[in-house]
Amino acid sequence: MNHIMKIGSFACRGIILLSLFIITGCANMYVDDSTKEISASEFKKPDPLRPVQALFEFQTKGVANAQATDYLKAQVLEQIKSSGLFSEVSDGPVTGGALLSITLNNIPITDDAFSKGFVTGFTFGLAGSQVTDGYVCTARYMTDTSSPAIEKKARHAIHTTMGNTTPPENATKAENIEVAITTMTRQIMSNVLHDLSQDSDFK
Repeated sequence: MNHIMKIGSFACRGIILLSLFIITGCANMYVDDSTKEISASEFKKPDPLRPVQALFEFQTKGVANAQATDYLKAQVLEQIKSSGLFSEVSDGPVTGGALLSITLNNIPITDDAFSKGFVTGFTFGLAGSQVTDGYVCTARYMTDTSSPAIEKKARHAIHTTMGNTTPPENATKAENIEVAITTMTRQIMSNVLHDLSQDSDFK
């Protein structure tokens, strides 16, 4: 239960969703299919490769979420390393001053999530509902401290159904909330890294 509570805190409605797990036992997570994962083999690799300092922050409605940042940071940095876009990826300053800053912001899409969850919980799953969390990933890259930043954005979503409701279209069911979060992160990161690699100013 503690593990579920920790992962559930990533979303701004994590407490509500956790309550529904307890009350109804029938909440399901779906990763939206609109944002496809892009293989690193499709990235345009610069020549020569440069070292980069990589920073990552997870946000909830624009406010830093330290717990989620700590949980996802290793995954994000490993994906940057395996992208093949840099000779070295460090969390400290590097020779040349290149800097890549990644922000993943969780923004609620379903405005009345609380009321939907309340109804579903107290009808013990008979009244179904769906809530959606949106995610915006922003990558900002600077070749050095004097260069203008290159900025790329990608969007994604995770849907949660509760009670007796039809699964969302164009979405893939995740085993649990942890799988949903890590899958969404991997897919959205692949898109911003791909777009960054295609920029003519990326070097």
